Amino acid sequence: MIAIIDYGLGNVKAFVNVFNKLNIPVAIASTANDFENVTKIILPGVGAFDFAMQRLENSGMRNSIEKLVLQDHLPLLGVCVGMQMLANSSEEGKLPGLGWIDGEVKKFAPSQLKNNTLLPHMGWNDVLPVRNNDLFRNIDIDSRFYFLHSYYFKTNRKEDVLATTDYGFQFECAVNSKNIYGVQFHPEKSHQWGVQLLKNFAEL
Repeated sequence: MIAIIDYGLGNVKAFVNVFNKLNIPVAIASTANDFENVTKIILPGVGAFDFAMQRLENSGMRNSIEKLVLQDHLPLLGVCVGMQMLANSSEEGKLPGLGWIDGEVKKFAPSQLKNNTLLPHMGWNDVLPVRNNDLFRNIDIDSRFYFLHSYYFKTNRKEDVLATTDYGFQFECAVNSKNIYGVQFHPEKSHQWGVQLLKNFAEL
C-alpha cells in the first residue's frame, strides 16, 4: 500500500489516479492513524518551503512518518517541494528541513542562467541519471519530465545525486540516500515517463 501524504499541499489526487490506473493499492494519509499496512510513502509539495514545513508539522503526521522512514526504513519519495523538505535548510525560508538527505536548497541565481533564461524553471526538460538506480528503470535517456520551481537541491554528498537537469547549469533534480528518494520534477504530470517512474517506485 502506497500512502500519499495529504497535508494540504501537492497534487494528491493526481498521484492517486496514476496508481489506480496501474492497479497499485494506494491511500491518502491525512492523519497519524492512516499509515496502517503502508509499505511506501509519497510526500508531495508545492509553494513556499516554510509554509510546507509548518503544514507538515501542524498535520500531526510528522512523528509517524519519521518512524516509518527512519526506523522501519520504508521507501519515501519526496516530490518538488516535498523533495526540498528532505534537505537541512532552504534559502527560501528560515525553518529547518527534515534533514534526511544532507544538503541545502538554493535559489537559482541570474548569473547561473544563460541566454536570458527565465525563472521559474517551468516546463519540460531532460533528466539525466548519473548512476544506476531502479527508480529510473525502463525510462529512456531522451525522456522528459515537467518542472515548476525557482529553487533547487544542492547535496553535500556526491553519492546522493541520482539525476541532473540542465537549466543554464547542471543542477540535481533527483536525489537518493538509502530508502529516501526525491525528485524536483512532477512525475504525476509527466505523462508516460512519470507513470513509469511512479511504477518503479512502487516496485522498489
